[in-house]
Amino acid sequence: MSELEVDAQDVVRLMLQFCKENGLKESLKTLQTESQVALNTVESVEGFLTDVQSGNWDAVLTACQSLQLPSNKLMSLYEQIILELLELREVDVARALLRQTECMLTMKQEQPERHMRLEALASRPIWDSREAYDGGSTKESRRTDLAKMLSTEVSVVPPSRLLVLIGQALKWQQHQGMLPPGTQFDVFRGTAAAKADENDEYPGTNSHTIKFGKKSHAECAAFSPDGQYLVSGTIDGFIEVWDHETGKLRKDLKYQASDELMLHDDAVLSLAWSKDSEMIATGDQAGKIKVWKVRTGQCVRRFDKAHSQGVTCLCFSRDSTQLCSSSYDASMRMHGLKSGKMLKEMRGHTSYINHCVYTMDGLRLVSSGSDGFVKVWDPKTAECLHSWRPNPAGTEIPINCCCVLPKSDHMLVCDRSSTAYVVTMQGQVVKTISSGKKTGGDFLCASVSRLGSWLYCLAEDQNMYVFDIKDAKLEHIMKVHDREPIGICHHPHRNLVGTIADDSTLKLWRP
Repeated sequence: MSELEVDAQDVVRLMLQFCKENGLKESLKTLQTESQVALNTVESVEGFLTDVQSGNWDAVLTACQSLQLPSNKLMSLYEQIILELLELREVDVARALLRQTECMLTMKQEQPERHMRLEALASRPIWDSREAYDGGSTKESRRTDLAKMLSTEVSVVPPSRLLVLIGQALKWQQHQGMLPPGTQFDVFRGTAAAKADENDEYPGTNSHTIKFGKKSHAECAAFSPDGQYLVSGTIDGFIEVWDHETGKLRKDLKYQASDELMLHDDAVLSLAWSKDSEMIATGDQAGKIKVWKVRTGQCVRRFDKAHSQGVTCLCFSRDSTQLCSSSYDASMRMHGLKSGKMLKEMRGHTSYINHCVYTMDGLRLVSSGSDGFVKVWDPKTAECLHSWRPNPAGTEIPINCCCVLPKSDHMLVCDRSSTAYVVTMQGQVVKTISSGKKTGGDFLCASVSRLGSWLYCLAEDQNMYVFDIKDAKLEHIMKVHDREPIGICHHPHRNLVGTIADDSTLKLWRP
């Protein structure tokens, strides 16, 4: 077997990431200076570029503090920020950036005419965009050019890569029998990212069936974003972490091995994962929300009066600092994880809100309710931007869920009928997808495959209907449960679907 070679710079980047994640700022700065190796990672490339294109300069500059960007690109970034400050007539702030920041002082020495032009613009009593943006460019086009320029400089890497690799090495040694019995080590802190399946295939085979007690069943289930775990919440209040490869309870989690499960006093109706797969939020029938550390089972935040009625859906914000919840009380609320307080309330639905979800860019929230309406919200202002009913007659058909389609600005809306709709954020129906069944086949819940090729609809006739989203064709029908289905979830990287029903089972399906 050929010998693997490890780039020395990659080793330095592992140490830089460890310093950054653990707040070792001076060590990070010193190591970058001495090694001349830049980390240049952000939490989300898409989010960073979206901030550039939308002019969210506070967030951009905060991210740039830990980046080492080429001097010319940094100058272009600060130049655009200064121009936009001048447009807003924040002249003093613009001059402070122009005269005090390191990259602009470098511009003054290396490109004095460019610097003098900015000084001249700052001295103008009136803003003139034609003078500021010469050559036919505009503020928007300059932002777009900046985003393209910076996209080559930043990347996203999985968290805690150093610990991940150490954990993998220890796990391999254990597998090879190279560690003596009883050796203690923590491989949970960072597992290998699940390998993605190459093709987007729909499932047809039941690989595992997880059985709950005779008087219990799961009300919700979800795979972690990193694809390592499957969590279920049951009607008797238990939250359990499963190994989807074996269909068994994860006993490598100490709290589960000792039967100290995460627990609510009431039925768990909803759950959501944080983007880093470190935390889960769970909502119950009594309107309470709890936030847990998955690796320890510790409850790190409680919202005992999140809602006056059951919590139907939860979703984390892009940076996982806020949690959105919807409820049977017809409200949707934003909660701060640091403050432990409700930050905003969104009202407008006249009946139960069944589902809430962020758009891919995290800039909008979409809710769907039993009043038949889909509403699009601005999470910063709690303002309802769009409100519409997808069915052509505009009748009050309860909407079970909305799924944001991958790599698209469209969403999929599933209501309590045998029809689903592909729609724009403004409510324009782009495509209608139907099973053609007139009675006894209403859809109860739906999910979209990881690449957006397939739509899976669970219906009241215990069948899963598989549609090709591209041509709206019904591709496959299979019976998945013996009693009425409750929910469905899709693995983020694999062609793996989980379904839950009132028959006390959670079933896993593969191609």
